[in-house]
Amino acid sequence: MAFKISDIDDTQAPLLEHLVELRQRLVRAFLAFGVAFGVCFYFADDIFAFLVRPLTQAFPPGEGKLIYTKLYEAFFVEVKIAVFAAFFVSFPVIANQIWAFIAPGLYAKEKKAFLPFLIATPILFTMGAAMAYYVVMPTAFHFFLGFQGKAGGLTLEALPGTGDYLALVMQFILAFGISFLLPVLLMLLNRAGIMSRQQAVAARRYVIVGIFIIAAIATPPDVISQVALAVPLIVLFEGTLLVMWFTERREAKEKAAAQEAEAIEAPAE
Repeated sequence: MAFKISDIDDTQAPLLEHLVELRQRLVRAFLAFGVAFGVCFYFADDIFAFLVRPLTQAFPPGEGKLIYTKLYEAFFVEVKIAVFAAFFVSFPVIANQIWAFIAPGLYAKEKKAFLPFLIATPILFTMGAAMAYYVVMPTAFHFFLGFQGKAGGLTLEALPGTGDYLALVMQFILAFGISFLLPVLLMLLNRAGIMSRQQAVAARRYVIVGIFIIAAIATPPDVISQVALAVPLIVLFEGTLLVMWFTERREAKEKAAAQEAEAIEAPAE
């Protein structure tokens, strides 16, 4: 069968249209991030004041300080804060652009199945970040500052640097936020047919060991932070198994009802 040059042109046209649309989506996403960065950089001091509050509350009233040993460190800390905050502020726009690019290629059933995961992702991430900020960080900071005092006649005093503190806060927030996306990952694997509930139950002991390993790697090297991350992840894992059970049971009922309907219609034909 002969292959015409016009056929190549026909196949190139949709590809070029997709590339043009992709470029437009990327430009809009970068513009949203750029605007968010400008706003967040303007309010960087206020954002940092919010992030430093758990440390302030961990110190005795009126004590505690943050230092910087490099002249440019304070400036770059504000830049990092602006980048960090801008991503979260602009994420709804970025996610919307990603969805707008992908959605036309999905069937209605696929859109309906994927949409809950798109909604659950920011909710679960926010839950993890909130737990890190309001529960884990204050507890961990109290623990760390408990080592202040006297040692061999010398004074042990905590003088955290601004850059080190910001890195620690970002580590806490990202570790807990990303780890709380475990249910989304498990449900996606389940919906894709890669992993069933029975397989997840059989692998429970390995998952729990893996959770503790991830908690040890993702959090600072203290038992409090590791346990504080591992326990919620185990709860989320068990909750996901329960959701899988309800989902598979509902699908089994729908499949049985469809087969029964087909069996009733068959004699009539």
